Amino acid sequence: MIYIATTTINRPTKALKLFAKNKNCKLIVSLDKKSKNFELKNSIVLSTKYQEKKWPRLSKLIGWNCIQRRNFAILEAYERGAETIALIDDDNIPYNNWFKNIFLNKQIKCNEIKTNKKIFDPVGYTNHSNLWHRGLPLELVNNRKYKKEKKQLIKPDIQANFWNGDPDIDAVCRMIFKPECNFKKNLFPFFSKKISPFNSQNTLITRKVIKDYFLFPHIGRMDDIWASFYVTSKKYRVLYNEPTVYQQRNVHNLIKDFKDEYIGYVNSLKLVESLYKDSENIYNFLPKKSSSAFDEWKKLTE
Repeated sequence: MIYIATTTINRPTKALKLFAKNKNCKLIVSLDKKSKNFELKNSIVLSTKYQEKKWPRLSKLIGWNCIQRRNFAILEAYERGAETIALIDDDNIPYNNWFKNIFLNKQIKCNEIKTNKKIFDPVGYTNHSNLWHRGLPLELVNNRKYKKEKKQLIKPDIQANFWNGDPDIDAVCRMIFKPECNFKKNLFPFFSKKISPFNSQNTLITRKVIKDYFLFPHIGRMDDIWASFYVTSKKYRVLYNEPTVYQQRNVHNLIKDFKDEYIGYVNSLKLVESLYKDSENIYNFLPKKSSSAFDEWKKLTE
């Protein structure tokens, strides 16, 4: 059984209805203060009162009306004994292959991809090499180079599946290119040994990662990106795999997205350089409330 964790302020979307119908998984939705009249069969819905009562300190530290409420869906799955937890957004429409080719805790042969940059950008390696993954420092965008090594046998802890349609890129990239992507399947799967970004949509993680994987509040759209930098600095292995959803992206204000990403434009490269020295240097870049929330998370997942 795969538990799927998400949050939403919308009524049940096409994507959520499709995930809820699938018998191979159990969807958990943590609601927010803006959520209204949310009812969805075959799913576990965490009300705002439930979250406040069960995890009062963490709930207060994270706050409301933010995508980091997804943490509570992850935590609910963890406490129910989930061995595999998938993270999705409510606009990720699953293809039929979403429920196939899940490689977590299995041995798989795939190519290691080396890069000339301090951070491995998985999007730049694809047939859409002009684009870059959300969270890649802008200083590293130019002159990205990749070298494909021979296939190696690995056992991934995290599986970051891609997304056709409107991909997960930053506001700058989206303003310039406004892409509609169709990623070539024959490039996947692949991995890198460097620190690298993956997001909290269409990604599967193993149980052992949960204690270190936390969507940091109060840092805008870097919540999942800095989480990915942190766990990859701790040597958890990420497998990047073919697209298994179509991203029919919800309406966004790109200027707002840019403002919410600004903390990353300014700090992400310095953060990664610091993480290579010591993973726990993450605390030097987090606001106090975010650090306290992370400490509380660790207590709850011991």
